[in-house]
Amino acid sequence: MPEIFASFVLFVAVATATPGGATALATASGIQFGFVRSVPLLLGIAAGLAFLAGAAASGLAALLHTLPAIELTVRLAGTAYLLWLACRIGMAGAPGDGANREKPISFAGGVLLLLLNPKGWAMAIGAAASFAALATDPIVLAIIMGATFAACAIASMCLWCAGGALLARTLSTERHWRLVNRALGLLLALSIAPMWMH
Repeated sequence: MPEIFASFVLFVAVATATPGGATALATASGIQFGFVRSVPLLLGIAAGLAFLAGAAASGLAALLHTLPAIELTVRLAGTAYLLWLACRIGMAGAPGDGANREKPISFAGGVLLLLLNPKGWAMAIGAAASFAALATDPIVLAIIMGATFAACAIASMCLWCAGGALLARTLSTERHWRLVNRALGLLLALSIAPMWMH
């Protein structure tokens, strides 16, 4: 059992730290709004992923396999939401300029990102299928998976956001801000492609 749990934690740590929609958004928020103002978003991302992991462990994965229309609906909604966020980030300028007085994405926005993010679903369902031996009771398995995903997600999102906040200190001109924001918007848009490739 300790070996399985160690493997599970390693899987979750790597899965939550690798680049994707959530990491791009955490980085962009750190750049645009700083670390402290991004905390609600980071907590929302972690909560959304914890919910998905818990739901997958308690039987949602089996339901999704029997109803493929749900998966397609989530994928379409997720694509639309991520593209909207990518445009919002890509069009942003320097913080506080006349055209850029937007607020950071909220806790609810972070949760929504994960609920509509097929990478999050794939991680949660893959973990539930691969590490079901962690507990025989589905509720216990859901708690273990939810708590582990939440802890790893908050740690990795904090690192990405802090990296963005540090990068923001090097941006001295409006042109620099626009280039970085466009690059992050493009990366977020590109993170959508893998969800349509399987």
